[in-house]
Amino acid sequence: MSRPPGHPVSLTEFEADVRAGLSKADQKELYSKYLYDDLGTALFEAITLLPEYGLTRADLRLLDGHARELSNWCVNLSTVVELGSGSGEKARRILPHLVKTGPLTYCPVDLSGAALNRCVRDVDDITGLKIIPIEDSYISGLASASKLRKAETSMLVLFLGSSIGNFDPPVAEQFLIAVREKLKSGDVLLLGTDLVKDLDQILAAYNDPLGLTAAFNLNLLLRINRALGANFDVRQFEHEARYNLADQRIEMHLRSKSDQVISIGSGFTVTLKKDETIWTESSYKFRPEQIRSMSERSGFSCEAQWIDEEWPFAQSLLRITSLHGDRRAGLIE
Repeated sequence: MSRPPGHPVSLTEFEADVRAGLSKADQKELYSKYLYDDLGTALFEAITLLPEYGLTRADLRLLDGHARELSNWCVNLSTVVELGSGSGEKARRILPHLVKTGPLTYCPVDLSGAALNRCVRDVDDITGLKIIPIEDSYISGLASASKLRKAETSMLVLFLGSSIGNFDPPVAEQFLIAVREKLKSGDVLLLGTDLVKDLDQILAAYNDPLGLTAAFNLNLLLRINRALGANFDVRQFEHEARYNLADQRIEMHLRSKSDQVISIGSGFTVTLKKDETIWTESSYKFRPEQIRSMSERSGFSCEAQWIDEEWPFAQSLLRITSLHGDRRAGLIE
């Protein structure tokens, strides 16, 4: 789980995506970005506090541990951009150290205006920091932020948590290429990735005993009910998390408890058999060498890598090198 990828969507796009995903014959699916309405976002933030979900704490421990070291890698830094900033808790760990090198502009980028407001409140007491929140998608927001930088200065981009793991591997590389295209020589990307770990540890994180992850998953059906006039009965579904060992990913599904027919708006129905599932999210896990290889294929070099020992999680410091051939990322927004 992570802050959602994607871009602001209209109700028409939401409905089109829902209909397309639920019309698939082999495996019905819904985009994970739609998990994050106001209630979904609140549930996700609660999940990050659970003892079973160690990813966020690992992220924060690493930031605390190398915040000072990070400033040494960022020469002539003027701008820090955080993609999927949420409440700004992570940036708060490093900005006080980075601003010691000189005045900084911090641009949190998030789809949630409420999250951006909390973020601004959380960091606005840092002396020497100018805050420009950007309510937008990752790449579009990064493009806007890059235009704000002073000439001949560098930019640090934060893409923390496990957000990159929500993309299928080819799309993850396309995304990194899209980020690379917005950067200049001297810029740095700090990338967070969840690592392969003990199976019991992974499954416990996505099947918490309080049922918060289940509520987070089921809330997607309630969102469809509210927005599209559907009649999903969440009592007829159960949350299921499974680990795909071959592909190194955790999958979240909603399993139908019975044969049922659901109406969505006017003129569209979905038939589900008992035990049929709707696939709602993937979270890929990585090995350190896979992160380095993926980065190199995307036009970055991995200059440093920090790994948390308590919860296997990595933060990798990437510098731009060059793009290869004519690989472009025009489909990533």
